[in-house]
Amino acid sequence: MTDVARAAGVSPMTVSYTYNQPQRVSAESRAKVLDAARDLGYAGPDPSARSLRYGATRTLGVVLGEHLTYAFDDPQAVLFLAGVAEVCADRGYGLLIVPTGTGEEDRDWVVAAAVDAYVVWTTTDDDPVLAAARDTRRRVVVHSGPARPGTTVIGIDNRAAARAAGAEVFAGARHPAVLSFPVDRRRETFVRSGIDPASVAYPVTRDRLAGYRDAAVDLGIDWSEVPIGVCRTNDDGEARAVMRELLDVAPGIDAVAAMGDRLALAALREAPGRLRVVGWDDSEIARDHDLTTVAQSLREQGAACATAALGDPAPDHRDSWRLVRRASTS
Repeated sequence: MTDVARAAGVSPMTVSYTYNQPQRVSAESRAKVLDAARDLGYAGPDPSARSLRYGATRTLGVVLGEHLTYAFDDPQAVLFLAGVAEVCADRGYGLLIVPTGTGEEDRDWVVAAAVDAYVVWTTTDDDPVLAAARDTRRRVVVHSGPARPGTTVIGIDNRAAARAAGAEVFAGARHPAVLSFPVDRRRETFVRSGIDPASVAYPVTRDRLAGYRDAAVDLGIDWSEVPIGVCRTNDDGEARAVMRELLDVAPGIDAVAAMGDRLALAALREAPGRLRVVGWDDSEIARDHDLTTVAQSLREQGAACATAALGDPAPDHRDSWRLVRRASTS
């Protein structure tokens, strides 16, 4: 800046104002500064140096807990990130996606992220990135849990929503089943009856299983005999394979509570015309295929997470869900 000021014949403060508070500089002085800067090859204040000086990067980090492509491939992740991005755009913030998985370097990636706060996509109770993010002393908002001291959790009441969905789909069923999201960070696919929700490390999966169990108990169904197919991802092809395994284990399945609309559609495709099925999210495929489902707005929840991460109060979303009844449970 000193070199530019000397070449432009102005004070260093005028150069600073030109880049940081241009409204305080006359058009003539600003033109002199920019011409001199161009001649000297000076592109302006370095963003990294500025962030060190002011203690802020004006960037919000989203810890995804998935492969980076998940942010663009999964429709619900897309909606959630759109809500986060909308708030960032309104506040003049950048958005940094930090993909993590099960590697030892996950903690380092989170700590090294040059961000002012974190939004963490739902993860497991034992995920070390939660402690890593919290230890930076930046704000941490977790979508749908787990809850940790010093963090904020935003999401719907998954257990209550699952209980309502289970009551709808299990009514009159003799052999109900569940298509589930992963139960822990190993993300293994398997079929097992009567999984105890308390043993599940993902809060979303745990709460939805607990809600389905509540509904089964209310209807006099023995939860220990309910087969549960656990999927590694929210993928149609994988869900169809798990559904086939469920049908091999329990050929008489007549109702399926699925934790996602893609999983619900996979169940219908593997046993067309013989199942009552409920999905989750009220996505476009649920409307196209007349699926009964739990409706929630992940875009609104993403916006609420970003709002809270940037220091403002966010609305309570625990009751922001509803059961949409369609032909798949009629």
